[in-house]
This record gives sequence, C-alpha cells and structure tokens, in this order.
Amino acid sequence: MELFDNLMLGFSSALTIQNLLYAFGGCVLGTLIGVLPGLGPLATISMLLPFTFGLEPLSALIMLSGIYYGAAYGGSTTAILVNLPGETSSVVTVLDGHQMARQGRAGVALSTAALGSFFAGCVGTLILAAFAKPLTEFAFEFGPAEYFSLMTMGLVGAVSLASGPLLKAIGMIVLGLLLGLVGTDVASGVMRFTFGLPQLWEGIDFIVIAVGIFAFGEIIASLEHKEIREAYTGRITNLWPTLADFKRMMPAVLRGSAIGSAVGVLPGAGLSLASFFAYSLEKKVSKTPERFGRGAIEGVAGPEAANNAAAQTAFVPTLTLGIPGSATMALMLGAMIVHNIQPGPQVMTSNPSLFWGLIASMWIGNLMLVILNLPLVGIWVKLLTVPFKVLYPAILLFCCVGVYSVQNSVFDLFLAVGFGFFGYALRKLECEPAPLMLGFVLGPMIEENFRRAMVLSKGDFTIFIHRPISAALLAVTAILIIAVALPAIRNRREEAFQEG
Repeated sequence: MELFDNLMLGFSSALTIQNLLYAFGGCVLGTLIGVLPGLGPLATISMLLPFTFGLEPLSALIMLSGIYYGAAYGGSTTAILVNLPGETSSVVTVLDGHQMARQGRAGVALSTAALGSFFAGCVGTLILAAFAKPLTEFAFEFGPAEYFSLMTMGLVGAVSLASGPLLKAIGMIVLGLLLGLVGTDVASGVMRFTFGLPQLWEGIDFIVIAVGIFAFGEIIASLEHKEIREAYTGRITNLWPTLADFKRMMPAVLRGSAIGSAVGVLPGAGLSLASFFAYSLEKKVSKTPERFGRGAIEGVAGPEAANNAAAQTAFVPTLTLGIPGSATMALMLGAMIVHNIQPGPQVMTSNPSLFWGLIASMWIGNLMLVILNLPLVGIWVKLLTVPFKVLYPAILLFCCVGVYSVQNSVFDLFLAVGFGFFGYALRKLECEPAPLMLGFVLGPMIEENFRRAMVLSKGDFTIFIHRPISAALLAVTAILIIAVALPAIRNRREEAFQEG
C-alpha cells in the first residue's frame, strides 16, 4: 500500500505539463542520438548538463534520464536499417536485425525491438520502485566505514567489468581518483595539484571534464572515420509481428528482461554487456542456433529487452546508495550534485516527490518512446541521410557555449578542449574513459568517508573489518579481485568483450 501511495506521489509530480514536456524532449533527443551513429548518450548528457542549471531539479533529471534510455531505443533503428549500431548497446542487434530488414521484415524487426524494449523498460522500472525503499532502509545502517567499503567495491567492480585490458582499466580508475583530488583540501585548506593556478583552487569542474573527454573527445575521434552507410532502402510495411513471431520473441523478451535487470545493477557493467549476455543465452537455449545471424527474431528481442531493462535498473544503486554503476550514471550523479541534491538514501526521505517523480517519469517515457519509434520511424530514417560534417560543427559550438556558460570562464573552455584531446588520446591508446569518470566522481567521496572513519576510530584501521557490513563489502571486493586475477576468468572476460 505504501508503494502505491509513493507511486501516486511520483505520478502527480511527473504528470505536470512542464515535466511531461521535458520527458518528451529527453525521449526525442535520446532517440535522435541513438539513431545517429557516433555521438551516444554519454556525450549528449555531458553537453546538456550546463543547460539544465535553470531548470527545476526534477525536470532536469527527467530530461537527462529520457536521453539515457531513449538512446537505447533509437540505436536499434540504425542497427536494423543501416547495419550500423547507433549505440554500443545495439551492436548485437545488427546481427539479426539487418538480416530481417534485407528479407523484407524491417517493420517486424523494428516493432520487435520497440515492444521488447517497452516491456523490459516497464519491468526494470517496477524493480527499481520495489527495491528502492528496502535498499534505502538498509543504507541508513551505513556509516563512513560502510560507505568507504561500498565505494571501493564499486570501483573494483567497474575495473572487473570494464572492457579492455585490466591494467588499462585500473590506470583509468587511478587517474580519475587523482583528478578528483585537484583543488583545496577540505580538512586542512592546503592546495593540492593546482600548479599555482587560482582557477583550480575549487577543483576541476565536473562539467568541464565530462564535456571535454566525452563530447569533444568523441567529435575529434569521429572526424578521422569515413562515413559508410549501408542503408535499407525498401518500404517499411507490416509493423505488427505475426502470432508465430510472438511465440518466438516473448520467451526471449522475458529472459532478456531478467538478464538486463540483474546486469544493470552491477557497477561498470553497462548496457552493452547486458545485450551481449542476452544474445549469447538465446543462441544457447535455441533448438536451431544456426538461424542466428540470418534473421532470427529472438536475436533482436532478447538483446533489446536486456539493454532497456539494464537502462532502468542502473538507477538502483545511483538513487538509493549514491553509487554510480556506469559513466552515464556518474553523470546523472553529477547532475544531482550540480542541483544541490545530496545523492544517497536521504534523497527518498528528504525529497520524496523528486525520487518517486523520476521513477514515475520512466513509465511515461517508455510509453512515449513506443510512439516515437514505431509510427514515426520514417522521420528517423530520413535523419540518417544528414551528413556528419553538417552535424559536428553545430555540436561543437553547442558544447563550447555550454561549458562557458557555467562560470563564464574562458579557462574552463580551454581546459575542456585540453581534456577533449586527452580523451581522443585515450581512445587511440584503447583506454576506456568510463572508469576514469567513475574514479573522478567517487574519489572525493571515498576520501571524505575514509577520513570520517579514521576520526571516529581515532586512527584505528580495524574499524573497516570490525563493523559487519563494512567487512562483508570488503570481502566481496576481495573475491572480485581474486576472481578477475584468475587466468581462466580473465581470458573468458576478454573473449566476451571481443565477441560483444
């Protein structure tokens, strides 16, 4: 009954004209960036963060959330029609989705992706609503020692689940932690890593590093790639799947929703890993695995359900514990901080209309996305003809205006450009920048809770193992480290990311 009352509170907050417009705007933008290959939700949310300063906190989070899960929808359109994933989570959708389009079943493939995504998104949101309060009540038992252990486990989990070599992922985490230390030490007032520059006394602004590494870096990296688009040019008809299609796709949607809901909660996993796991499972449980890669509808339904369920449940640790599970969730956490909202379990009690309003908006957004992705599919197909050389100058200008407008600082603009070239260098070195962002966001929080724990224990390090919850979290952390270090698991992990 309490859950019902909370959801009613959420819908009353989300169903205002203003919030509905921002939800619709976020879904449209998310679908747009999902359809257009090369940008992605991470770069787009980074660009739009400065422009949310004048909005109400709930409106800003609703719009940014719509961009996040809207991109998971839109990426399937490009994957099916152009044989090119608009979003990394749609990589495996290409395998069977485009083959269905070549067989004259593009409409069925698109509707399968949209309906599977809608169902999985609703399931993921329901799980978020159901588990939010128990997790929050559990989190109230946390002190500084528990939060330190939890955040440490999150960083280790991000390293273990990040794609690419482990040493590079660890290096990115450490670099992010170091960047988070730039500025004035809150405890002693000493300047750290500022190189004598007054502009760095308050640290590196979250907006600057996010826009620089992800938006500018993505633009610079994309300029060196030649545009190759193998678009489906046939007429899209017969959107509704047949009864036989439904019988094949529904079990895949259910399995994909379950996998995505579980993977989305894991730190550092992301949507791509969820869709890959779902595709692998469908191929293994199928009695005719030879159909996969040749237009199997399960190969579209399972991964699309998985990545959209993961997009919803990724909010679980972010909203309830204040721990981002991915780089995009780190940006969402940063957006909360920018709007003076302290992330963590207190959000539910101190600002319940924001917490439940955001959850309710996800159901509304998923319904909007079905309407945007099926009847209006012709519009998205036409957008695929817009050349990147027209888009990128406008995006670059948009980024510059956004960064400068935060503090009217030219220094911030030059710093963002510097981080843009740094982000491009990371891509050339095949270093995934996402762990860096997690380290940057969590670093100051880890340091703060570590110091508080030391003050409470009068410098006794055993506080982290004497408190049961903290000891259990550190034990899980140790297990993750040992598991990743084992050769068999490490090799299997690398194979998984190569296949994905």
